[in-house]
Amino acid sequence: MAHTLRLILGDQLNSQHSWFTQTDPDVTYLMLEMRQETDYVTHHVQKVIGFFLSMRQFAQELQEQGHQFIYLSLDDPQNQQSLSAQVKALVTKEGFTQFEYLLPDEYRLDQQLQDCCLDLGIPFKAVDTEHFLSDREFLTNFFKGKKTFLMESFYRKMRLKHQILMEGNQPISGQWNYDQDNRQALKDKSLILAPRLYPKQVGPILDMLKRSGVRMIGSVDTEAFFWPTSRKESLELLDHFCKHLLVHFGSYQDALTTWDPYLFHSRLSFSLNCKLISPLEVVQTVEAYWLKHQDLIGIAQVEGFIRQIIGWREYMRGIYWAKMPEFAQLNYFGHERKLPNWFWTGKTKMNCLSQSINQSLNLGYAHHIQRLMVTGNFALLAGIHPDEVDRWYLGIYIDAIEWVEITNTRGMSQFADGGIVGTKPYVSSSNYIKKQGNYCSSCVYQSDKKTGEGSCPFNSLYWHFHSRNRELLEKNPRIGMVYRTWDKMGNKQKLIDQAEDYLDRLEEL
Repeated sequence: MAHTLRLILGDQLNSQHSWFTQTDPDVTYLMLEMRQETDYVTHHVQKVIGFFLSMRQFAQELQEQGHQFIYLSLDDPQNQQSLSAQVKALVTKEGFTQFEYLLPDEYRLDQQLQDCCLDLGIPFKAVDTEHFLSDREFLTNFFKGKKTFLMESFYRKMRLKHQILMEGNQPISGQWNYDQDNRQALKDKSLILAPRLYPKQVGPILDMLKRSGVRMIGSVDTEAFFWPTSRKESLELLDHFCKHLLVHFGSYQDALTTWDPYLFHSRLSFSLNCKLISPLEVVQTVEAYWLKHQDLIGIAQVEGFIRQIIGWREYMRGIYWAKMPEFAQLNYFGHERKLPNWFWTGKTKMNCLSQSINQSLNLGYAHHIQRLMVTGNFALLAGIHPDEVDRWYLGIYIDAIEWVEITNTRGMSQFADGGIVGTKPYVSSSNYIKKQGNYCSSCVYQSDKKTGEGSCPFNSLYWHFHSRNRELLEKNPRIGMVYRTWDKMGNKQKLIDQAEDYLDRLEEL
């Protein structure tokens, strides 16, 4: 009888997988904490702790159900710190006659495991993680023959396929998308609630990481780690979102404020990306709650949330598998500047960036508009190399795994893909940031000033970006108005000079 070794990666913690429907004495599961994974980018300390805590709890729960596990902690003397080396060593030492693994969501791991399997000398098999609503090839096939991959078309297909907010083949309200209702600035501080938190002791893991010399960024409170790290906690957080946050989510999902870092966001992305919970159960739970409380919760709130998960999240994964590995090299604008050091320290005078970066360093978290229209917006306007931006986003956020990070960063945020993900660059002057929140009111720079002492860097950099990239952008139908405005402006050179002064002094901003 075959003695099977089954590998589970740190972002494959799906206890509902068919692998676990029954125990088998001839199956052993392998989980590894590896320097290979802690070191390929400099991660936030809470990200590393979050993954290791989740992995340990997952393995313990399945062991208690009777499944056999080999779990090697980072400091285990038997740990070879390399996925391929560890699998090969265990197959040889323990005499496994078959190797199986769940399909990785990262290209680098997919390639590594394919290469590893060819060297094992035993039968091997890769199986689906049973997590996503679509397979790797679905988006490629759906858009076959099309030049552009329109997310809205994909989103509607997902809605229809899984009957989410649908009545037959029509949206439940007659309208597919309520994006126009999802852009309000928060004016009423009394709406904010204290977040649902999961404090736990993380000192021993932090000590192990320090002893091992793992390089990390950010900070963590060793007495109060606030992220869910089990399926039970993740489901509790989903319930909390439905009962307390969903009512305002859609309206204020794009709001920027110093009042609270989380606002009405669910904070479920880490749980989802580790596969502690599935996207289908999340959207079905939210939909079911809304159907029972339509008198209190408008459809714009629930549709905005569901669109993020079965629209953007699934879409970005499809883009990843359709376009990798070439996608990771794209640099449409030819940007070359290095990321200012204050992205790693938060020490900048620009309040919007200071707030967003310091929050990220403290919590390993920022919501999508902070990432897209504050930090990402600045990096694009300043001409930062996409590799630099990728490394920062991949390292600093607890939910950042390459399949979802690089498509959002190099694609949507930096337009380095030239329009595969987004139809135009997501850039703005200070007007958008000021409209969405209160960052500008306490900034040393003046949001309404374009040039001169104290002028907001976003204003001149915005026009400098469009000026230097005119040849690449002018024919874009969504940008034409920008150039018509630019051509009518009388202070072009002042704006260009101001922007170039700021670009020369990025570290001082």
